[in-house]
Amino acid sequence: MRIGLTGGIGSGKSTVAGFWLEAGASLIDTDAISRQLTAPGGPALPALAAEFGPAMVSTEEGLVRSAMRALVFSDPAARQRLEAILHPMISAETARAEAAADSDLIVFDVPLLVESGRWRQRLDRVLVVDCPEALQIERVMQRSALSREAVQAVLQAQATRAQRRACADALIHNEGLSLDALRGQVLTLARHWRPTK
Repeated sequence: MRIGLTGGIGSGKSTVAGFWLEAGASLIDTDAISRQLTAPGGPALPALAAEFGPAMVSTEEGLVRSAMRALVFSDPAARQRLEAILHPMISAETARAEAAADSDLIVFDVPLLVESGRWRQRLDRVLVVDCPEALQIERVMQRSALSREAVQAVLQAQATRAQRRACADALIHNEGLSLDALRGQVLTLARHWRPTK
């Protein structure tokens, strides 16, 4: 059973991903794969430097994320150029991780599942973690150094809540839930969605 897990920034998706691990699923985190590809010495860095200039990469931090974030949020064409480099590499790493998975439940944590347009056909189910935009903004501001305006720019670049909900086979509304209640919803879904032998 291939499950796509997605949700907007600050929705609680990473917490939900952890509960899938507790349920015995294999978790493939596409954001973590992206960070590995763009870390110091990462295989994506030569192509990124060639495309965007050497100032976008450094030996200390790999991809200079703050500079790239500012560029792609102000220039949609730059985002497409970035995705053209990273997405094929992420897909290849994802396929390798899937082949090595040792569970009958494989959860793909894909922040931009809806936006990419190519994930849905690879999946049996899609789980969307959702919460009000105001709560997303507050959560992200509390956990990061981003300003309200920077978080709003991220939200505007992502799919809308309605677009994510439209592709969901199941929805977790993560507002006012205790961690135990959130965990319970995930473990219940895991029981329902686990393939029957």
